[in-house]
Amino acid sequence: MSRALEPLSVGRVVGDVVDSFSPSVRMIVTYNSNKQVANGHELMPSIISSRPRVDIGGEDMRAAYTVIMTDPDAPSPSDPYLREHLHWMVADIPGTTDVSFGKEIVSYEPPKPVVGIHRYVFILFKQSRRQTVRPPASRDCFNTRAFSLENNLGLPVAAVYFNAQRETAARRR
Repeated sequence: MSRALEPLSVGRVVGDVVDSFSPSVRMIVTYNSNKQVANGHELMPSIISSRPRVDIGGEDMRAAYTVIMTDPDAPSPSDPYLREHLHWMVADIPGTTDVSFGKEIVSYEPPKPVVGIHRYVFILFKQSRRQTVRPPASRDCFNTRAFSLENNLGLPVAAVYFNAQRETAARRR
């Protein structure tokens, strides 16, 4: 297993959300211009209320990418019967740019975990061509693997996740 996949496997992202893959494109997810998402780190709901900046690497602007953000722990980690809940999807992102250059397929829904610690996963796919990604039927019970198959996206080229839990008044201090 590659070192890049290790935290994704430990956090059960590989397994619960995606199959094992070889990361090949850089993806940097940043909230509020200074909170970079790192595998397994916790972010407070107040920090993640606005959509993040997602920078895509790659070597060619002509390449197109899709980024998906899901919660595999909805509505609670002990009973994730809505697995996965889709929070955001942007397609047709040119390589070497960021999501603002893509087409928002599903608008950003800020995470609002109610029970337990939730994982929020960003998955990046390389598209075979532009304008081929169709919107899913629902946010609830979204399945990244099935969606990838239906839209000919193949295996992911990058992924990163963070944890979040309900923010109490005491935790905001």
